[in-house]
Amino acid sequence: MGFDPTTLKYDASGLIPCISQSADTNEVLMMAWMNADAVAKTLETKRVTYWSRSRQAFWIKGETSGHVQELVDLRIDCDRDCLLAIVRQTGAACHTNRRVCFYTSVIDGTEVELMKPMT
Repeated sequence: MGFDPTTLKYDASGLIPCISQSADTNEVLMMAWMNADAVAKTLETKRVTYWSRSRQAFWIKGETSGHVQELVDLRIDCDRDCLLAIVRQTGAACHTNRRVCFYTSVIDGTEVELMKPMT
C-alpha cells in the first residue's frame, strides 16, 4: 500500500510547511509550503515541488534558476503537520542567491548577516 499525502495535517489553507535540509552537509536550507498535490509531485518526480502562496501555483525548485533540489528522503514529523525534505541542492537554496535562507542571526539584540550571496 502506498503513501497517501492526504493523511498529513494541513493548515486551514491546505498547506503544510516543508523544511529542506542538505543531504551532504546537514545544513537547513530553507522552508516553503506544500499542498497535498505538491507532496505527491515531489515523491513522484524526486524534484522538490512547493506551492507558491503569492502566485497560487506550483513551484518546482530550480525550474527557472537551475538551483535544483533533488529529493533524497521525505520525512514526516511526529504530529504529521511538518515535513523535512532531505535534498541534494544544486547552487543556492535562497532566492537571494545565498547557500541557505537562514543567513541572518540575532546576536545580542543585533541582526548579523552570516553570509553573502554566492558569486
